[in-house]
Amino acid sequence: MSIVAWLVVGLIAGFIASKLVNKSGEGVVLDIVLGVIGAVVGGFLFNLVGAAGADGINLYSILVAVVGAVVVLVTYHAIKRA
Repeated sequence: MSIVAWLVVGLIAGFIASKLVNKSGEGVVLDIVLGVIGAVVGGFLFNLVGAAGADGINLYSILVAVVGAVVVLVTYHAIKRA
């Protein structure tokens, strides 16, 4: 995927994941960063179970990225509280 595609998917995934995890966003920049990291983590997790990872701007890639971003956000909040 191109950098722009990663940013778009990351922004969408970070926003959705932050709403799912703590009902408020972390801020636009942090949402994008955690979303992009989440897309990578989600792709890795999906590849572990035999499914495809994020591969473009589509609903499946956003789903993969949201799953990964939720994992990243839960980890982020656990570390932040400690």
